[in-house]
Amino acid sequence: MWTLAFAIYAGCKWLTWWSDRSRACRPAWRSVAYLLAWPGMDAEAFLDATVHVLRPPLRSWLFAFAETSLGTVLLWVVARSVPESHPLLRGWAGMVGAILLLHFGVFQMVALFWQARGVNAQAIMAAPLRSASLSEFWGKRWNLGFHQLAHDWIFAPLHRRLGTFVAGWLVFAVSGLVHDLVISLPAHAGYGLPTAYFLLQGAGVALERSSFGKRLGLRRGWRGWLFMAACTAGPAFLLFHPAFVMQVILPFMEAIRAL
Repeated sequence: MWTLAFAIYAGCKWLTWWSDRSRACRPAWRSVAYLLAWPGMDAEAFLDATVHVLRPPLRSWLFAFAETSLGTVLLWVVARSVPESHPLLRGWAGMVGAILLLHFGVFQMVALFWQARGVNAQAIMAAPLRSASLSEFWGKRWNLGFHQLAHDWIFAPLHRRLGTFVAGWLVFAVSGLVHDLVISLPAHAGYGLPTAYFLLQGAGVALERSSFGKRLGLRRGWRGWLFMAACTAGPAFLLFHPAFVMQVILPFMEAIRAL
């Protein structure tokens, strides 16, 4: 799984750098840092040396440290305390811990490190639990690295010809196929379930933007938040299906001595 995921990541990383290579020579160290020491896909922002970035406040570092610590505890302490008779629960505890540790903790610290040095490196995760709608969750707060890539290479070229609705659905479909590739393929099972998950997200976005969704207030306030939480967390078993947890996550946790 990791080899496949890294290969896809490296290819996308090179593609974003190459598309903005006119900035890559000024200064050259930013290109090296972007390619090797930054997990995001925002080449244009990262390579632009003309943008002034404020130093991050101490509280940002403290939040990142807290999320790193929480993820570490979940992965190496809580998961191990779950009885062996509940392997799925063990796997989910470790998987949530790994996401907190990397995406919300370590990657956040890397962003703060570059911001402190004047580089416009925006965090990969932008407080997704604060989302007031499903559109905000996927478009502005969750995994902004992939969002930037999908916007630049799928949505932007297609939305004028196919319309915003169809282009948005294609983004979710491609995201599902990529997740199937790195989740279902290594597990040798569950094919199509991650794609189904992301197609459900597309349906949710379409519903909240419809006249019916607007009447229900699905794009704001507590109703929007509940709808977002139900759509993203409710069918999460389709994305991280049992075969993936049992055949990929649990062996990985054993390899890193988390179990």
